Amino acid sequence: MKTAGTVVDALPRPGLRERKKQRTRDALVRAALELIATRGYEGTTVDDIAEAVDVSQRTFFRYFASKEEVALFVPRLAESHVVDALRARPPHEVPLEALRRAVMDSWDGINAAVERLVPLELHMRVYRVIESTPALLAAHLRRAAELEEELARIVAEREGLDVDADPRPRILLAAFGGVIRVTERLWSAGDDLDVDAMRDLMATYLDQLGPALAGNWRTE
Repeated sequence: MKTAGTVVDALPRPGLRERKKQRTRDALVRAALELIATRGYEGTTVDDIAEAVDVSQRTFFRYFASKEEVALFVPRLAESHVVDALRARPPHEVPLEALRRAVMDSWDGINAAVERLVPLELHMRVYRVIESTPALLAAHLRRAAELEEELARIVAEREGLDVDADPRPRILLAAFGGVIRVTERLWSAGDDLDVDAMRDLMATYLDQLGPALAGNWRTE
């Protein structure tokens, strides 16, 4: 009797054309991040990125609409893992716990996905460039607002709520997103570039979210 293969075995392998396109896209991402980490965002041009990969500017624009898009490609990749992780959380978990576990439990998977594309150390260096570059930070925050809305709708769906009639999912995501932003800001201002340092800092602040919202802040 023929045994069932794994899910990976069952998936069709991308064709030669698709693999070549993926290699070109990945090479553009790596070159862009290396240049941005070294020269800064403003000091890097689309022509610089294309030249580093030995392709034309026209080829670059087949893969990315702008320099901003390629610079933020890896954070967008990480976000997709969080969305998928939240959808997969057990239905009995309360919203805040489901969100926390979606972020923390997907951390290793995010790192593995990033490392298949670029070194983690390079990713973290570019993260600091994002934080210190107004144009990139504005784009990052704009996408963060879109992500909060997407996650709020998932939370509402999990809880059987109408997200447009009940404000609680959006309120929760506004607070949750605030914790993420505080973590990013404080980590980027510190001296430790290690990805585990960012994870530990995020875990600490997420653990404080519930008490911060519900607890008594007075010390006397």
